[in-house]
Amino acid sequence: MRRGLKFVPPALLLLALLELTVFVLVGRAVGFGVAVLLVFGASLLGLVLLRREGMRAWRGFRAAAQAGRPPGPEVTDGLIGLLGALLLALPGLFSGVVGLLLLVPPLRRLAGGGVRRATERRVSSMVAGDLFGPRRVRVYRGAPQPAPEPAPASSPQPVTDPGKAIEGEIVDR
Repeated sequence: MRRGLKFVPPALLLLALLELTVFVLVGRAVGFGVAVLLVFGASLLGLVLLRREGMRAWRGFRAAAQAGRPPGPEVTDGLIGLLGALLLALPGLFSGVVGLLLLVPPLRRLAGGGVRRATERRVSSMVAGDLFGPRRVRVYRGAPQPAPEPAPASSPQPVTDPGKAIEGEIVDR
């Protein structure tokens, strides 16, 4: 089993307990019938938004592909919208609130930035460039920092010939 997957069953159990606790607290505050109507209403809204967000994501992807732009931002935004709608469609008040928060544009952009950074860390820079376009780097003005002194090498230094080019390919690890 993968390293991260061993936390899924306990996390699902904690989520179910959290949903039950929130439902009981809301049921005590506003009444059981109103709490049930809130859950059904949120699930119905989530199902409607799930279709809308799916169509929006597909249109954004197609528009980016036809324009020759990297589709990563549109795909990321669409996935965040689909996740928000899916969480809203799940029966539960806590997941519904999290789903609604993911559908709010500023929070959606914030979550999209996190998804982009996580994706760029997990895939090669070539794939990330194809997906999201060229990376942006920060350049700091000022005096250059001195390079660290190399440790005395016990192995022989590579031979360099400034007159010849070496054909090759850059591989990120």
